[in-house]
Amino acid sequence: MKKLRIRFIVFMYENSQKQYRKYFKKKKRQWQFSEKQLLSFSEDSLGRTLGEFYYNHGFRMIPKMENHDVYHLITDCSTNVQDEIAMQYLLFGNGKRSAYLLGVLALGTIVFPEYFKIYLKAFRKGQNMKAFHHWDFEELLWQNFDNLKEFIRQKETPVLY
Repeated sequence: MKKLRIRFIVFMYENSQKQYRKYFKKKKRQWQFSEKQLLSFSEDSLGRTLGEFYYNHGFRMIPKMENHDVYHLITDCSTNVQDEIAMQYLLFGNGKRSAYLLGVLALGTIVFPEYFKIYLKAFRKGQNMKAFHHWDFEELLWQNFDNLKEFIRQKETPVLY
């Protein structure tokens, strides 16, 4: 039964993401880098880490959805269906609001109610991170990945007097 629920969610995603990009990402442009170009970034950079993510998982960049893949790296959420839903809860906790996100939360909760505690934990995790959901990560591809990840995970920036 679980496999059927996973197939249903995957079907819904595959049949909605093109419309989502078309109608909700009209003004957003796709990144100017390919997966191969990302691998040429310095070893400790966000760009290189993202390139390795694509290479290791056999993924291709989806135009206008590149930030989504960075979210996986920053949040340590895997790409399985339940973690994809958990990541949306995290983003909701982080302040992201969109009709598509709310639809994923509703559908994911209905289809996988047994994961609700995990989803709630992800929501709280997002609340305890700096708001990053609106960042343009293409501009940050040269930054040290570990430092960037650590910065985002600190809700309050320490002030040294």
